Amino acid sequence: MAGGSRAQVNKSHKTRFASKSSRNIHKTSVKDKSKISKPDRNLVKGARAARLQRNKMMREQKRATLLKEKRASNGTTSAPRVIVLFGLSASTNVSSLAEDLLTLLSKGNASNIFPAVASSEYRLRATVLEAPHGDFMACMEMAKIADLIIFVASANCSSDQSSSNYYIDKFGSQCLSIFRSLGLPSSAVFLRDLPSDVKRRNELKKTCISSLSSEFPEDCKFYPADGKDDLHKFMFLFKEQRLIIPHWRTQRPYLMAQKVDMVPDGSGNCTLLITGYLRARNLSVNQLVHVSGAGDFQLGKIQLLKDPCSLSLKKEGDFMDADEVNDSQVIRSLLPDPMKQEPLLVENTPDPLEGEQTWPTETEMAEADRVHKEKKQKRRTLPHGTSEYQAAWIVDDSDVSGSDIDDVSDNGMVVDEGEYDFHGQGDGGKFDLEDDQASLKLRDSDDETETDSMMMDNENLTKEQIEEDIRKIKEAHAEDEEFPDEVDAPVDVPARKRFAKYRGLKSFRTSSWDPKESLPPEYARIFAFDNFTRTHKHVLSKTLDMEQGSLEECVPANSYVTLHIREVPNHIASKLCILVKTMPVIACGLLQHESKISVLHFRVKKHDTYSDPIKAKEELIFHVGFRQFIARPTFASDNFNSDKHKMERFLHAGRFSIASVYAPISFPPLPLIVLKSRGDSLAPALAAVGSLKSINPDKIILKKIILTGYPQRVSKSKAAVRYMFHNPEDVKWFKPVEVWTKLGRRGRIKEPIGTHGAMKCILNGVLQQNDTVCMSLFKRSYPKWPERWFPLSA
Repeated sequence: MAGGSRAQVNKSHKTRFASKSSRNIHKTSVKDKSKISKPDRNLVKGARAARLQRNKMMREQKRATLLKEKRASNGTTSAPRVIVLFGLSASTNVSSLAEDLLTLLSKGNASNIFPAVASSEYRLRATVLEAPHGDFMACMEMAKIADLIIFVASANCSSDQSSSNYYIDKFGSQCLSIFRSLGLPSSAVFLRDLPSDVKRRNELKKTCISSLSSEFPEDCKFYPADGKDDLHKFMFLFKEQRLIIPHWRTQRPYLMAQKVDMVPDGSGNCTLLITGYLRARNLSVNQLVHVSGAGDFQLGKIQLLKDPCSLSLKKEGDFMDADEVNDSQVIRSLLPDPMKQEPLLVENTPDPLEGEQTWPTETEMAEADRVHKEKKQKRRTLPHGTSEYQAAWIVDDSDVSGSDIDDVSDNGMVVDEGEYDFHGQGDGGKFDLEDDQASLKLRDSDDETETDSMMMDNENLTKEQIEEDIRKIKEAHAEDEEFPDEVDAPVDVPARKRFAKYRGLKSFRTSSWDPKESLPPEYARIFAFDNFTRTHKHVLSKTLDMEQGSLEECVPANSYVTLHIREVPNHIASKLCILVKTMPVIACGLLQHESKISVLHFRVKKHDTYSDPIKAKEELIFHVGFRQFIARPTFASDNFNSDKHKMERFLHAGRFSIASVYAPISFPPLPLIVLKSRGDSLAPALAAVGSLKSINPDKIILKKIILTGYPQRVSKSKAAVRYMFHNPEDVKWFKPVEVWTKLGRRGRIKEPIGTHGAMKCILNGVLQQNDTVCMSLFKRSYPKWPERWFPLSA
């Protein structure tokens, strides 16, 4: 069949007798394979093998690190574990549990023994501390050095949270929140007073766990702890457990005092002797140490003592008595090297002659004449009656646009964009320095407002006067929450004089403000870092190098030592000798620079249990890690999109704020607990919690005030406003500053009206009669220098 071009062409049949060449015709020849570039499969296999090997090495390193930590904490040479027993309610009997634990560890010989107990059965050394219920300071100090916190709950309590006999009372809940802020170490919950009946025992146990499990971490387990067998099971589990330690405690060496003594030197000071086990890191004799509540000091000597509670040398039931501890054998003594010892430098000593100008040379005089002639040749448009000195503070034409030039009016202030400071130079230089200093003595001065001066001298006040001051502070706190930043211009004092240190900002976020401008005298006494991050890394690397150095300088961790701390005032040392009987006394080594004063910034939040107002610049006690000091902070809002922060007059509840203080330098991360003193008769109250954020003296905190006025007559976009100022000179002075209304209008001041401070304003829309015209003014705020640095120094 001939179909022409449309004829069907079928594929030829493959016969089984086809030749080998025809079967392999689709394959590429060996010669052509070498010409085709393909990825190197061997290289890919090598990269995969290297990746697997690298992952294997990382796993082995982590496993070795964990094994090293476990051996260090479980070994016979490790420091005794600190076990803190904390009763969640006042009805829980913690004393009986402490006796049961000591009896179990010491094989029944728990009388008159060393504070640390060595158990050959469990191959474990431990110090059992009983947290006194109701003593907040003692509980907090014990939580700072605890390796294990055992929360004790009684099954006899009610599971109803509204009941007064709930598992956790008010004090227990407050301490729990503080333990979380400090960072919880390894923890467990002991259930006491469970019934002997198995069915009822299991039901009560489930009820307790379901009620309390939300208050503790997920890995926190619950254990019955009524009998010896229950405690025995727990101790076998605990001896194999890897300890969880908050990270901030591993950065510095620290020591919990087993014994505190003092040796007077006859000059009002003494040598403080603190004996105990060194923990976390090696301690150099050239380092500075901080004694909790007492301050920073230098070491005179470190004595390495024979371990009085060694597992390797003890037999069962053989414990060291107190008399044997007093006669501890000194193995080695380390003396500081004067060339390497860290100096106890606290404040910078300012040079009064620094910045003094010497007599200029002829070249400098000729250069000054040339610059002066060039300035004279350059013509500037200045307001009528402006002197040459005042002209130096007015922005040039090249720096501002044409619309901004109009803002510089007769006898007016300059709208500041962060580069210029406006001093009280209105009225042809009428207000000089003496007038500005006199304005500081007014009732509402800039440096100390009425609320700042309240309750500053409670010692000379009667009970009625103190109650009146407290009432005024609470009223000011309520007014600040309802009308934040709003102030009234004084009637008897010109506003341009009262607010001479304030300036206007076109934009709070983008306008510049020189951080080195008009600094207070306290800034000459503090220290600052060129690059804080780089310095922090350098200090940590230097500490690691020091730990790996010779034993002539460092005492290894887990050693039993006596620190000889020099030049401690006698009254502080005597307080520490009394304090060690009721709560732990902690001494911690300081990193480089940590004794120097700078400006520290903390993120703080008012505690839920504290209801009284916390006013800016009032005296508070800061617990930063192991350290304690007194500070008078300023509070500011935490802005993430701006280099400037708005000051807050009070620490408001429900949100985080920035607290800036003059304080000794501390390197983060560190937790913060803020206490408020209530007098010598009462213990300090818990006020706020937070953490260390940064160290930066250049952080700008601005105090904002809002002057308000009310429309008198309105005509379209123009309005006559009164009661913002009380004389026309003030209106002229503040004319360059932008005004705004609470309903969203913006505008500027055109001119004063009459002689009583009324003014004409031009707005970008129709002003409603019930609106309020406002003006924002700013000045930089600083924390207050404390009168004393440490709680025990009073």
